[in-house]
Amino acid sequence: MIDERIDFDIHACPSPAYVLDDALLRRNLERLGQVQTDSGAKILLALKGFALWDSFPLVRKYLVGTTASGQDEARLGAETFGGEVHVYSPAFTEAEMAEVLRYADHLSFNSPGQWRRHRDTIATAPRRPSCGLRVNPEHSTGAVALYDPCAAGSRLGTRAGDLAPGDLDGLEGLHFHTLCEQDSDALEETLAAFEQKFGQYLSGMRWVNFGGGHHITREDYDVERLVRVILDFRTRYPHLEVYLEPGEAIALNTGYLVTTVLDIVDNNGAIAILDTSATAHMPDVLEMPYRPEIIGGAHPGEKAHTYRLGGMTCLAGDVIGDYAFDAPLNIGDRLVFTDMAHYTMVKTTTFNGIRLPSICRVDEDSRKVRTVRTFGYVDYMQRLS
Repeated sequence: MIDERIDFDIHACPSPAYVLDDALLRRNLERLGQVQTDSGAKILLALKGFALWDSFPLVRKYLVGTTASGQDEARLGAETFGGEVHVYSPAFTEAEMAEVLRYADHLSFNSPGQWRRHRDTIATAPRRPSCGLRVNPEHSTGAVALYDPCAAGSRLGTRAGDLAPGDLDGLEGLHFHTLCEQDSDALEETLAAFEQKFGQYLSGMRWVNFGGGHHITREDYDVERLVRVILDFRTRYPHLEVYLEPGEAIALNTGYLVTTVLDIVDNNGAIAILDTSATAHMPDVLEMPYRPEIIGGAHPGEKAHTYRLGGMTCLAGDVIGDYAFDAPLNIGDRLVFTDMAHYTMVKTTTFNGIRLPSICRVDEDSRKVRTVRTFGYVDYMQRLS
């Protein structure tokens, strides 16, 4: 069931386990580094998508810093990555702001009200971040409403029509984030809408953050167009620093989830129970939703033996999907899900007391598997009291 795309020993890691391939990660980083060189923009690692900090010594050779969604991600970025630390949240408490100010170099607020609430605290802080406002260009390009910050009624970002005189006083940047797994044509459209609605404010700014959702490392992504769009923008506004903060593009197609078949039952078809879980270990399968690929697997009916793959939790809908294989599955077989580095480890839960998958890395040169971390009872117990 394993084809030529796997050149490491899948039995050298625990099961289940997330396995990051360092060679594939470097391939992505080299592309991102080239985009920085060609465009003059700076690219940040969005920790909400990928935060395997054991790999940060490699990542920071290419990227300038991290972007965080709150105090703990900010601290993680500062302590394990270094470089620039950017922080955005829909709202900050006073206690969280005090913690964030220990680490943030850039700080984006969701509303003028949040900026007014915290600006006096920031003015007296030992470290003075460059502050900005997240804005809503009101231009939707995505297909999934759950991931559309420009949808009607969105809580994310401030609309141009809601800005009042003085709202931007003291701010140095604007930040928009509207994309999700999209190409550079969507960015070009969004940037035009952003300039139309907020261009009047750019002369007084120092930076603009184009947010995330840029699928830069996808094989068919139009990198040349991205570079052109950024260069054209920088030509119009040469005084502005441009940032991009993809989370998914850093780790896209760099990792796997190795699992084991524990049982096979039948109910209107064969069902294989795995030692993993859609809801606990790969929640985007249910939330997005999407169907992850399995090495050696195909769509139902495309190969001789079709199985529904189910997880270990009590949730009736803990089903990963239906897959076909050349040979029958047997208890003890290992299956390998692909593209399991981003939005997996950062979103896992211990629902039902299910243990989290181990975390492993594959060395670039030796191709040996190293186990970075395993999880046990204490990890579950300490979350609850």
